[in-house]
Amino acid sequence: MESGELVPQPELSFTPKPADGRGGWRAALFIIAVGFFERIGFVGVSANLIMYLTGPLGMSTAAAAASVNAWGGTVAVLPLVGALAADSRLGRYRALMAACVLYLLSLGMMTASSGLQTPHPHAESSPSSTSPGQLAFFYVALYMLASAQGFYGPCAEALGADQFVRRDDDPRAIASRSSYFNWYHFFVSWGYAIASAGLSYVQDNVGWTVGFGACWAAMALAFVIFLLGTRMYRTEQPVEGGSFVETVRAWAARVFHRRKDPATVTERLLDSQSEESKGLVTKLLPIWVTSLVFAIIFSQVPTLFTKQSSTLDRRLGADTGVMVPPAALQSFINVTFIVLLPLYDRVLVPLARRLTGHETGITMLQRIGASMAVSCAAMVVAAFVETRRLRVARDAVLIDQPDVALPMSLWWMVPQYVLLGLAGVLGEVGLVEFFYDQVPDALRSVGLALCLSIFGVGSYASSVLVSVIDWATKRNGESWFSDNLNRAHLDYFYWLLAGLAALEVASFLYFANRYVYRNKG
Repeated sequence: MESGELVPQPELSFTPKPADGRGGWRAALFIIAVGFFERIGFVGVSANLIMYLTGPLGMSTAAAAASVNAWGGTVAVLPLVGALAADSRLGRYRALMAACVLYLLSLGMMTASSGLQTPHPHAESSPSSTSPGQLAFFYVALYMLASAQGFYGPCAEALGADQFVRRDDDPRAIASRSSYFNWYHFFVSWGYAIASAGLSYVQDNVGWTVGFGACWAAMALAFVIFLLGTRMYRTEQPVEGGSFVETVRAWAARVFHRRKDPATVTERLLDSQSEESKGLVTKLLPIWVTSLVFAIIFSQVPTLFTKQSSTLDRRLGADTGVMVPPAALQSFINVTFIVLLPLYDRVLVPLARRLTGHETGITMLQRIGASMAVSCAAMVVAAFVETRRLRVARDAVLIDQPDVALPMSLWWMVPQYVLLGLAGVLGEVGLVEFFYDQVPDALRSVGLALCLSIFGVGSYASSVLVSVIDWATKRNGESWFSDNLNRAHLDYFYWLLAGLAALEVASFLYFANRYVYRNKG
């Protein structure tokens, strides 16, 4: 897919000799375990957040979806700040310590806030009275959780990748690091699945306080495991000799290719990177921009997909009283990760390696491009399923009874989740590896933050898109995002996203074919 000479890079300055006993898979396993429990704690909040907002907090569907998307955007954009702080002053280890403390504080506040609400778990049809003070307290906790992710997001996975000696002329080192990214996401997917299925069931059927408390307990376990691995981690030294502001200024000068004499230690360190690292934004921006629709599509999973699921027949069996929580369907994305990542890493990559001679089987951009095509297909399927759901509502004369479950099984929605899971296996992991690999050595955390910011800006864009369409369609009748989903038109919105995704694939292929990789391989 790509052409051009590949520019070799020097070995990382912070890589110690292997004889020191630090690093390697033994150290990386601690980071993987931390990622597993961290996802349980974080996704236990994010996966079911729209149900909490429209339930106990009594928000409308459109307002709640916009609020969740805005918060999700903040979650994914703040890592840019956390990454610069980690790479300039804190280092990844101390940044993760700060993240763990913020996580425990925010989840503790959220648990306390939910305890002030009505104890009845099924609050959607009759939301409780929430005072402005209680609402403000909850939002402080929610955005404190976002700030924790600002430190955790760009540093945890990068610290795990740092455990492998980086030699760009050694195919085994490149393959090991690529394998680490696959296995990290494999185990993290288990955390997603447990949170989206298990904790959402607890929140819907036992109570929100218990559910948020379980999130706090999972995060406490993650913190303990992280501390236990301290003696084994290979840690990098942050840029020394300059303030955070100075580092941002120096980084911006390198990124935007502004030529000036390096006046500070920080600037001299960044100036020591190869000529190829200059003009970083010019090089990476087309890939970043052409990934935004991919992120917008994934923003629908915890919002509109979840509300859509809540209208269907959610009985686990015809003769049982067990109801599947709407957010639990998100676990099918994670199950797809769990099934396909080992197959991808152990079967498809070796096979592709023999065919292509490439140490990772296919290039990172080929992997990302395939994911965008799959996400487009997922939205086409979602549009067809929603069209059928609306037809069932009309045929059953339930259009004006939104609280009555439609005679349509919840399992109709599984294919769109599985397709998005496949898109995530290819795209989410591919984007992480790409942005880690293609930035200068001193800015690895910033690279992962750039990757996360795609999903942040995508969430913001989704929020704006939903709000604008809601405003425009209300003027001419029923909103596409009406609180009564039987009168809404999510199918139109999904077709719109499918069309945008098709345009994205064409644009991405244009830029990917002209991209020149920074590192050999």
